Amino acid sequence: MGNFIGHVFPGLFLVLYGLHQAIVVSKAVIFNDSLLYPSYPPRNKGRWAMLWKISYVGLLKMMAGSFLIVYEINCVKGGLILMNRDMPPRFMYPKEWQHLTIFILLTLNGCVDILSKNLLPQRCVVLELGVRILTFYVLLLLLVSHTQGTVGVELQVHSLLILVVFLLMLVLTAELWAPGMFHLWLIETFLFLMMGSWLVQAGFILFKPVSSYPWQDDDMSDIMFVTTFFCWHVVINALWLLGIYGFSSFWYRCYHPSL
Repeated sequence: MGNFIGHVFPGLFLVLYGLHQAIVVSKAVIFNDSLLYPSYPPRNKGRWAMLWKISYVGLLKMMAGSFLIVYEINCVKGGLILMNRDMPPRFMYPKEWQHLTIFILLTLNGCVDILSKNLLPQRCVVLELGVRILTFYVLLLLLVSHTQGTVGVELQVHSLLILVVFLLMLVLTAELWAPGMFHLWLIETFLFLMMGSWLVQAGFILFKPVSSYPWQDDDMSDIMFVTTFFCWHVVINALWLLGIYGFSSFWYRCYHPSL
């Protein structure tokens, strides 16, 4: 993950997930529907009826997590080993193992979503939230450790990402006591969009600057502009949420008034 693709691909996945959540939340607000057990229009019954009940978000998490695991392993020349054979032995590739831990938890998160929504006799929301919260607790710990040895622009980029993950961890924890509250889901969706878009931005800042010149760690203006760009992401993602809600409201009221 310590390259351009390793930042952009997870970022795009989180952005798409956030956009999906924004549509779900907007629809629930418009129709005053349940966020945990949304109502769906009746589908044709038959051999394909079960396809509508599949947890596609969970399936996407599994596929994305599996792809990132394979990608991370293949990025290490000679294989991703845990310890070398020197005396005394030393741990190898610490950051790559941290990435691998995150991707394994993402895959596990998808497995639990499918298990809860499609395989268990009754959906277990607490299990889904518990695994998701565990994922972000671990992610926060790994990100704090990940910044060791970084300075300047890279440290500022990761510090702002840690802030988003910390806030998201608090919101997910609060959802254990109020799993169906619209306000928490809205904040969660916004933070997922922030996390995703900022990861994409981090890929460009750290590996492919738009100016073709690397950012300077000893230039205070570069470090300050990292925070400025982050604030722009806050405004843009808030406008995305507002725009999705406005478009959804217009679409349902004008083209599907029967709903």
